[in-house]
Amino acid sequence: MEKPKKERKLPELLSLTELKKFFKMVQKCGDTQHELMLKLMLFTAVRVSELVNIRVSDVDLDGCKIFIDSGKGSKDRYILFPSDFRLALQTYIDAHPGNDFLFESRLNQPFTPRRVQQIMRKYADKAGLTRSVHPHLLRHQMLTFLTAQGLTDAKIQLISGHGNRKSLELYQHLSLAAIEGDYQKAVRNLEI
Repeated sequence: MEKPKKERKLPELLSLTELKKFFKMVQKCGDTQHELMLKLMLFTAVRVSELVNIRVSDVDLDGCKIFIDSGKGSKDRYILFPSDFRLALQTYIDAHPGNDFLFESRLNQPFTPRRVQQIMRKYADKAGLTRSVHPHLLRHQMLTFLTAQGLTDAKIQLISGHGNRKSLELYQHLSLAAIEGDYQKAVRNLEI
C-alpha cells in the first residue's frame, strides 16, 4: 500500500503594505534588538533555528555574510546580508561586547525559536495584522521577493540553503561570491 502524497500548499505571504506595517510597528516600539533580529531574518531568509544559533564570531561584517554552523541537515553555509545593513549590525555588536550569541536575552542566553515566534506575534498583533505572522513567513517573503527580482533558482538555492541533490549536481559551479552582486542589487529594492 502506497502512502498518499502530501499536498504542497503555497505559503501565504503578506502584502508589501502589510510587511511595511509590521516593520513600522517593530520600529515604533523601539526595541533595537528585535528590529535588527527581524530584519536580519527577512534580509537573509535564515531559518529561525539557525538565527538563534548565530554567534557574534560568525558575523563577517566586511564580507556582508554570516556563517551558519550546522544548519538544517547539519550543513554549514554562509548567508548574505545587505551592505547597507552592515553599520546597524556593527553598532549593535559594539553595544553588546559581552554577547557570545548575536541575539541574547537579558539572562545572556540565546533566544529560542519559540521566543522569536512570540516576539513576531506580538508585533503583528500590535500592527493589526490578521494573517498568521511567524518566523518562516519572513523566509518565504524574501525568497519570493528575490524570485520576483529575477534571481535564478540556482542562486536562490545558495541563498536559502535548500539541499535538493539534483539541483546541487546541476549547479555545483555556482559560488556565493558569484551571486553576491545580484543579491545586493535585488535587496536594495526592498523598502523596509
